[in-house]
Amino acid sequence: MNYVYILHSKQDSNLYVGCTNNLMRRVREHNNKKVYATEDRIPLELVFYEAFTNKNDVFAREQWFKSGFGRRHMQKMLSNTIKV
Repeated sequence: MNYVYILHSKQDSNLYVGCTNNLMRRVREHNNKKVYATEDRIPLELVFYEAFTNKNDVFAREQWFKSGFGRRHMQKMLSNTIKV
């Protein structure tokens, strides 16, 4: 399986979107400062993920979440989970 995921930084309340084929390993890497983009934002909490069987679909979904419309949708979708 391939996953698109959203992490919430408890330090600065920002969201991070990524994709992987091993979700739990990737979240551990983020929280162990092995990912440059998030190393100064830990601790990070997994707040959302979606599973895809096709790698191209997961990449397309990640790019959509990173677009302006996708980011607004993501914040609205998670408004009860986090305060952004």
